Amino acid sequence: MAEAVLTLSSKNYGAWSLRGWLLVKFSGLEFTEKVLPPDDADMRAEILLLSSSILVPSLQHKGIKVWDTLAIGEYLNEIRPRADLLPADIAARAHCRAICGEMHSGFSSMRSSMPLNIKARFPKFKTWSRADADIKRIVEIWTDCLQRYGGPFLFGKKPGMADAMYAPVVSRFRTYDIPLDAVCVAYCTRIWTLPAMQEWIAAAQDEPDDFDELDAEF
Repeated sequence: MAEAVLTLSSKNYGAWSLRGWLLVKFSGLEFTEKVLPPDDADMRAEILLLSSSILVPSLQHKGIKVWDTLAIGEYLNEIRPRADLLPADIAARAHCRAICGEMHSGFSSMRSSMPLNIKARFPKFKTWSRADADIKRIVEIWTDCLQRYGGPFLFGKKPGMADAMYAPVVSRFRTYDIPLDAVCVAYCTRIWTLPAMQEWIAAAQDEPDDFDELDAEF
């Protein structure tokens, strides 16, 4: 029997759910999924960015309930330290927390104008200038981390908390045809081809299209 239950929203549209799911996968904790129905208020709040306090995803483990993706990551790092979700070095760990926090609270222009939609493709998509600034900053973060810690992931040899936090951006860059340099293209390919990511993508492809609001402006 699985140790934990992870409550999720849509696999095609749920960016925060993807982050939480990857964190649990990277940790190695056995879990079962509870996917909310399309008309659930918490599900729609996450997908449509309607709430600043989102209770999806949430993790239940041994009588403890943790929501908010950063909190889930920190909790998993405490109970599964050998998974190395956060770097062992104190300076690298502080850096990791900083860029995870930046993803958690920032990049609102990119996130609102380029919603996660794994199944969709918009070739030569025209981005807003404010979204361009967000994209530029993300590229700076990736480039710095890959150079500083030697890759292939943001903080070294294993995918960790930072990679989970930025994984939906990888999908957004594919969906909206964002031009990237060779280093960032290679990193995106690395994340996209992870077995856990491929498992999520396959489930997203099989999911019914129940959120027409996200496609209306395109």
